[in-house]
Amino acid sequence: MKVILLEDVKNVGKKGTIINAKDGYARNFLFPKNLAIEATTVNLKNLENAQKQKEAKEKEIYDEAKKLEEELTKLTVVIKTKTGENGKLFGAVTTKEIAEYIEKEHGFAIDKKKYEMDPIKSVGEYFVKIKLHPQVNAKVKVVVTEK
Repeated sequence: MKVILLEDVKNVGKKGTIINAKDGYARNFLFPKNLAIEATTVNLKNLENAQKQKEAKEKEIYDEAKKLEEELTKLTVVIKTKTGENGKLFGAVTTKEIAEYIEKEHGFAIDKKKYEMDPIKSVGEYFVKIKLHPQVNAKVKVVVTEK
């Protein structure tokens, strides 16, 4: 019997795949636990429509991330902080400070966990990578100066 999986089933398949299952397994295990439905023409059409909607939504999210990447690469973040001798900072510039600056000055609220960088401990120019989407990364220029 052909069935469409509604959930991931271990050792059987992933959600949304069509598999051949034995009649007893489908009727006694998959159907009662709402893990699958029978692969009728109506259900196949519904699955196809759901996959199209999912792809359209993923493309929209990807396009938004690309647009945000373009805007972020144009930015220059200037952090003014206290320094000691030879341009060494008291403490470090962290992702939290950069995220707060970008949100306050430019209105882009990006979670500090999406920033990939080591703490900045001296004056200078740096590029910080921001993961906006699994396939989209933005590089923001960060300039650390003396107060």
